[in-house]
Amino acid sequence: MKIEIEKLNTVLVTDCGSTTTKALLFQRTAGGWRQTFRGEAPTTVEEPVADVTVGALNAFTEVEELSGRKILDQSSLSQGKPPFIKSAGNPHEGIDLYLSTSSAGGGLQMMVMGLVKEMTTESAQRAALGAGAIVMDAVSADDGREDHERIEKIRHIRPDIVLITGGVDTGSRTHVIEMAELLLAAQPRPRFGETLKLPVIYAGNRDAAPEVSAILERIAQVSVVENVRPTLEQENLGPAREAIHEFFLKHVMSHSPGYGKLLEWTPVPVMPTPAAVGDMVLSYAKKTGQQVLCADIGGATTDVFSVFRGSSEPIFNRTVSANLGMSYSVANVMVEAGVENIARWLPFAIGESELRDRLRNKMIRPTTIPQAADDLFLEQAVCREALRLSLAHHRSLAVGLSGVQRQRTIGDIFTQAQNRNQLVDLMQLNLVVGSGGVLSHAPSRMQAALMMLDGFALEGLTELAVDSIFMMPHLGVFASVYPEAAAEIFLHDCLVRIGHAVAPLFPSNFTKAEIAEIVVDGQATILKLDEVSCLELEPKRQVDLVIRPLHSAVNVGAGKGQSLATKITVGECGLILDGRNRPIKFPFDQSKRCEQQQRIFHALGIQ
Repeated sequence: MKIEIEKLNTVLVTDCGSTTTKALLFQRTAGGWRQTFRGEAPTTVEEPVADVTVGALNAFTEVEELSGRKILDQSSLSQGKPPFIKSAGNPHEGIDLYLSTSSAGGGLQMMVMGLVKEMTTESAQRAALGAGAIVMDAVSADDGREDHERIEKIRHIRPDIVLITGGVDTGSRTHVIEMAELLLAAQPRPRFGETLKLPVIYAGNRDAAPEVSAILERIAQVSVVENVRPTLEQENLGPAREAIHEFFLKHVMSHSPGYGKLLEWTPVPVMPTPAAVGDMVLSYAKKTGQQVLCADIGGATTDVFSVFRGSSEPIFNRTVSANLGMSYSVANVMVEAGVENIARWLPFAIGESELRDRLRNKMIRPTTIPQAADDLFLEQAVCREALRLSLAHHRSLAVGLSGVQRQRTIGDIFTQAQNRNQLVDLMQLNLVVGSGGVLSHAPSRMQAALMMLDGFALEGLTELAVDSIFMMPHLGVFASVYPEAAAEIFLHDCLVRIGHAVAPLFPSNFTKAEIAEIVVDGQATILKLDEVSCLELEPKRQVDLVIRPLHSAVNVGAGKGQSLATKITVGECGLILDGRNRPIKFPFDQSKRCEQQQRIFHALGIQ
């Protein structure tokens, strides 16, 4: 169906999440495209309702009530037709288009298989993650597990889709075929659709494709696409991602409770929520030429998206930390980060057992919200650690291609293992966007800014922003139809610019009291060692900013000892100055750690 975008005036978009279905109304107004009304309701994909459209209709009803606009046609709904009234140019009734994204039912869950962990398997993970999937397991020939262990794991996972890769084109076929035989031995059943064959995508050595298809055709529906790694020097993820989206619609969505009806309501394919967010991040980065990092921290998982400059074009990466979240997975953050690492961010003393008990209570009552300042600060401390761990996970996958031949110097012998050509360079990062309840709905924007500054340990000069009401999934699917309108809403209603942060780097043995001079429109301020402060400036005003290191060992973003001069548009909270080195160090004594955090909170106006 061809959509005439020039005739669009009112668009209804939903994101069917694991717990909540959020409906947004986008409208063409005298001032341009805007997000006007919002409704939400509990998602109803689980029993006893087991029909996602019930929650969607409840969200539509709230939009109707708030906007005073008649949207639903009950007679069409009773006949099994799309339930929307067509606007037909009526400014007070109906809609022109309905769109949706979804992560309900746990989202798209995949398993990937490859030969070499840091080559084809890694490329397979990037393809799956970029398509909006959660990678439940990555099986490779060199992962150290015995075949019976792999088979048991595959049977236990029950993935929605399996992606098999391995070998460059015209290379060896033997090990790729062994991977197919391993999957045949496991015979996993898909999560939805008990009578269906498992969807399998083969994106490996093209010479092995006929044999792989023949082996798996008894237990799986196999789709053969171009190799994700046709040569060692080349990565080709597009065909695999398109195949994932196709299987997601035909085999996952269509057999999930109620999604068959939802698919009939929209002329545009339903997108996985993370894929829609990723599309929005990538399109903004391409349009502005900025290097962008985005984190969506939810109750169970944390997604991290990044766009950094490659040799020829921007390189997009997405990772999902499936066990790092703020409610259902809060105990996992505690276990992985450690109690001491969480407690170091608190402005008050707390015993280990009390901290554990508070976080366990949050896990068993995941929908509760903090009722006291101490509970809020504890939740925000967990957020810092979840962001830190998620970024570390992201950096492990956002790397250059392994196995590519390069000229190396003697110094590379000592750095190759640690760096592996990492793409995420915080010193070159332009913008960080935070999303999810703990960031978007923090009582003050400064609290959100400090969580991202601390959790990501930002470096140099970085702009901080949040997604106002988790609108990016809706805008991502809208951008697939009308990118200009989606971009307009993103800038006007979605992206809340908090401010910029200045965080110089210097040697660990640095002892000078003064680090850098910060000059804003000719007015100078000195950034001092270990101090955090804020310059309050008039929001939305463009200013000239010069950052001058006061010592040759200090790097403010332009190289050691080099000044950085630029223009910035002031955010809501002004300019944050951070004199703590990276990694951030804390006093050994707990009372001194608390005093340090209290000073930072006081300096930034956090009560």
